[in-house]
Amino acid sequence: MFKAEISSLSEINKVAEKFIEAHPADRFFAFYGKMGSGKTTFIKALCETLQVTDYVTSPTFALINVYETEQSSEIYHFDFYRIKSLNELFDLGYEEYFFSDKYCFVEWPELIEPLLPPNTVKVTIIETAHGSRMIESN
Repeated sequence: MFKAEISSLSEINKVAEKFIEAHPADRFFAFYGKMGSGKTTFIKALCETLQVTDYVTSPTFALINVYETEQSSEIYHFDFYRIKSLNELFDLGYEEYFFSDKYCFVEWPELIEPLLPPNTVKVTIIETAHGSRMIESN
């Protein structure tokens, strides 16, 4: 379990480091939050912490971005906001990614809940009334 508040973007990388430290064996993360809550921004910080060498962007139209790390490993970043059917995941060959033991970061997982692996870490990001972000994982 992890819980932190990010009051400004200058804190995000430190929180990302602590988040990764709090989940040493976990690899599959589902990010829940409203549009604009900061899911992609926090995933970018996580990727930086994990030493991704590629430019990190939201895969809204591609469904998946694959990033390379300095250790020649891959990280998978999914965005299912525009998904219309679970069949799209079958066409994508989602099992190869979801069960790879590599880091998987999923935005809009509520649209694919039945296919989430049992070991999924659910991460909630909430924007507070004063503009900070609360990040909490199970």
